[in-house]
Amino acid sequence: MSRLSELFKKQNQRVLNVYCTAGFPQLNSTLQVMESLQANGANIIELGMPYSDPLADGEVIQSSGNVALANGMTIETLFEQLAIMRNTIHIPVVLMGYMNPILQYGFEAFCKKAKAVGVDGLILPDLPLFEFEHLYGKTIKENGLDFIFLVTPETPEERLRKLDTLSTGFLYAVSSSATTGKDKDFSKVALYLQKLQSLKLKNPVLVGFGIKDKETFDAVCTYSNGAIIGSAYINALSKGTDVNDTTAQFLKAVLS
Repeated sequence: MSRLSELFKKQNQRVLNVYCTAGFPQLNSTLQVMESLQANGANIIELGMPYSDPLADGEVIQSSGNVALANGMTIETLFEQLAIMRNTIHIPVVLMGYMNPILQYGFEAFCKKAKAVGVDGLILPDLPLFEFEHLYGKTIKENGLDFIFLVTPETPEERLRKLDTLSTGFLYAVSSSATTGKDKDFSKVALYLQKLQSLKLKNPVLVGFGIKDKETFDAVCTYSNGAIIGSAYINALSKGTDVNDTTAQFLKAVLS
């Protein structure tokens, strides 16, 4: 059983997945940020691999990615940093990124290395469904990695059910068709999440995009298994002077 499966077996509600950018705020901040997230109540770490053209990311995460790239972060460097990750990190870790740099690295080599360092799953928003089924899904599965698809309020039910069937770990419900970090009308989000609930999907559902504080976290947890917070945490890190203090204060405010 994967770490994600074990997590949702033990805790099926109010699961908090926090996104952080590898190599931000400093090149060597990655493990410190991850350890601080784990120590302060995050259930899953979604580790962003910075890329110069991140289609789904809003301004805050794009900015953090640009800083990380300027710091010298690469996939090779990230794997070097993660080589000792499982000495201290015991919660699930999911890598989020885009296909171009992974293909440059070598897709099979990437999956093998991800498995070797203890990564649990992948979120690749620009990997098309057809290519997942016919080219890449087998390699992902052979390396014991969960693959998390994204769905939106505009995803047709037939496609949504197919994405749910192919996803493992959890299903990422985008709160609206926009980039990360935008404010949302949560009355509309509630209707969307109630619809997802009614479909009795195979996977747990975590909601992302626009979740930023206790109020929004509590709101989406009413109709889902939990939420993903990204931009708000990155913004806090960018303004803070100490990673541990900033993380502790941020997560206490969300989870209190």
